Amino acid sequence: MILFLTIVSGVAWTVVYVEAIRLGLRERTYAIPAAALALNFAWEAIYASRSVATGISAQGIFNILWGLADIAIVYTFLRFGRAELPVWITRPLFVGWAVLLGATSFAVQLLFVAQFGWDDATKYAAFLQNLLMSGLFIAMFVARGGGRGQSLVIAVSKWIGTLAPTIVYGGFGNSALILGLGALCSVFDLAYIALLWRARRTATV
Repeated sequence: MILFLTIVSGVAWTVVYVEAIRLGLRERTYAIPAAALALNFAWEAIYASRSVATGISAQGIFNILWGLADIAIVYTFLRFGRAELPVWITRPLFVGWAVLLGATSFAVQLLFVAQFGWDDATKYAAFLQNLLMSGLFIAMFVARGGGRGQSLVIAVSKWIGTLAPTIVYGGFGNSALILGLGALCSVFDLAYIALLWRARRTATV
C-alpha cells in the first residue's frame, strides 16, 4: 500500500509539473507561485542529489524527475515573471530578487537537514512548503483576477499528490504533525479547486 501511494503521489506531482511547463510556455507566465517554486526546486535538487548518492528508490526516481521538470518551470519564471510585477521593478531588481529567493530556499532546506536529520527533514520541509504552496495558489488566483496560468489539472493533481503522502507519513507513519499539515493542505487545495471550477463555469456561461 505504501509503495502504491508513493507512486500515486509521484505520478500526480509529475502531472502538476508537466502541466505547469505547458501552461507557462503557452500563456507566457509561470504556473507555480514564486516562493513555493523556489522551495520546491531547492528541495528537489538536494534530495534528488542525495538519491543518486545513496541509492535509487521509487521516491528517488520521482525526485530526479521533479528536479529536471523544475528547471523548465524556473525558466518560465525567469523568462516571464518580470511582467507580473509593478513597472518600477527593473529587470536587474527582478533577477536580484530571484537569486535571493533561490539562495534563501536552499539555505532553509539545509537548515531543516541540520535540525532534523535527512529522514525527518525531507518530510517536514515538504509538507510545510506544500501548505505554503496551497495558500499561494489562492493568492495567485486573486492577484491575477482569475485562472490565467492556472488549471484544474494542476489543482486536482496537487491535491491528490499531497493527500497520498499524508496517508503514508501521517497515517501509517503515525505523525500528528504531518497528518495535520496534510489535512490543512487539503482544505486549501479544495478551496482552490472550487475557485478555479467557479471561474471556469462563469467564463462559459
